Amino acid sequence: MLDLQHAAAFLPRVNIMADSDYAVSEGSDICIVTAGARQREGESRLSLLGRNLSLFKSIIPQLVRYSPDTILLIVSNPVDILTYLSWKISGFPPNRVIGTGTNLDSSRLRFLIADKFDVNAHNVHGYMVGEHGDSSVPLWSTLTIANMPVLSICDKDGVKYSRESLQELHKMVVGGAYEVIKLKGYTSWAIGYSTASLVKSLLRDQRRIHPVSVLAKGFYGIDKDVYLSLPSQLGRAGVLGVASVQMIEEERRKLHESSETIWDIQNQLQI
Repeated sequence: MLDLQHAAAFLPRVNIMADSDYAVSEGSDICIVTAGARQREGESRLSLLGRNLSLFKSIIPQLVRYSPDTILLIVSNPVDILTYLSWKISGFPPNRVIGTGTNLDSSRLRFLIADKFDVNAHNVHGYMVGEHGDSSVPLWSTLTIANMPVLSICDKDGVKYSRESLQELHKMVVGGAYEVIKLKGYTSWAIGYSTASLVKSLLRDQRRIHPVSVLAKGFYGIDKDVYLSLPSQLGRAGVLGVASVQMIEEERRKLHESSETIWDIQNQLQI
């Protein structure tokens, strides 16, 4: 708190508070949960789950108690299952419980594509969906640069890509967080910017579409109560809707496999 307060001269006027009493959060429009055990080098996000479950069971009821109309935005990993747990504990409608999901994964992918083609990442459009983790699904069939399909153009070195050759980029996206953790012990800047972009869309009612972790049942043929990332429109009421993005059969199959991965773990934990 003090470290942030000392930057007051460089910031818009803002009131920064910290407390161990949840009452300080009373009446919040949005509650962002980043608490959790730190991911170790080489540790999967799902292996973090056991260490974080009990923590969430103490945090979420307190946030709900003091801010019954808030939006819960979950950042802690494994984000999909912890967002599902937060939904179950809170009793909130699913549109007000959201996980950061693959919003950051999609940004990592856009950065890698932008670097290959020597363009600004703002001009790369596409999503990663599914689990925020090893079973995430890049939607290669709809990935574009300035409205041109990536699969139909050559990069700055004259290389043309296929779905198979692009798989190496997917591995880099999935391993991106692990590489940062290996180099500096934790991730912070990119996930911070990702979370800030979601908060702006929510509180400013921007109605932008982000790939975030939402209750997926009923979308794209998913028939189980799982949270995973789908392109979703965000506004002041939370999740306003899920975009119907075109997927080829292989992408849809992998999305279902991703949902099964999460479902199996939920069943093991009986949550």
